[in-house]
Amino acid sequence: MFSPYYTWDRKQDPFDHCAVNVVLYGERANRFAMTERRRSQLSRDAQHIAIGPSSLAWDGTELTIRIDERSSPIPRAIRGTVRVRPNGITQNPFTLDTHGEHRWWPMAPSSRIDVALDEPAMSWTGTGYFDTNDGDRPLAESFSRWSWCRADLKDGAAILYDVERRDGSGQNLSLNFGRDGSRRDIRPPLAADVPATRLWRIPRPTRSDDGAAQVVRTFEDTPFYARSLLSSTLAGEAVRPVHESLVLDRFMNPVVRLMLPFRMPRAPG
Repeated sequence: MFSPYYTWDRKQDPFDHCAVNVVLYGERANRFAMTERRRSQLSRDAQHIAIGPSSLAWDGTELTIRIDERSSPIPRAIRGTVRVRPNGITQNPFTLDTHGEHRWWPMAPSSRIDVALDEPAMSWTGTGYFDTNDGDRPLAESFSRWSWCRADLKDGAAILYDVERRDGSGQNLSLNFGRDGSRRDIRPPLAADVPATRLWRIPRPTRSDDGAAQVVRTFEDTPFYARSLLSSTLAGEAVRPVHESLVLDRFMNPVVRLMLPFRMPRAPG
């Protein structure tokens, strides 16, 4: 959805602009891969999708993600397997705009994950999250910005999703899901003041039970998007949410789009 090549393509065939995005944040291995590939490098059916050398397969209980990518702008390999086992599946997607043209489904808010990478050599197990987004028109035509965060709870996950629409209206979702995917009531959190990112000054609005949140680490600080690790309180628990903030007015800037190919190359073929 952030592809500059798709924007510049008159045909705008989504199947001719697909990618597997892989990001690692660690003490010794930070890597980002998002190589766009053409329709000829795409294969898919109801249970499987392959984009270039990487693939995702669902067997009814487990999602197996096989990764074979190269990072950018520094070309380093990212190879290995990620297995996602949802503890439960939620019932339905949410509509984010007033016309029902953009949908978001936090399908598996609480999952078990196993990561085994050959390059760089590392492995771990833990909890994870799986969602889907789909829409009928470009994001920037419907929204000016949004923020999202997800946090592990003792028995599930809390998710906040706030959108600011082009028509001036907004939507605030405060969700609490049990480990089995069941939706539970949550006390509406209070607005929390978090500093903007240091380099590009991307705002990071969020909410918490007591109206307080702190930045633990900034993972991404780009001209239009930020990803951070926060410390806050949700559903009565001290949590470490992963937070994302997107400013679509910045994304629409032609200069920003010209910068994207440095991190999002397009493979030949």
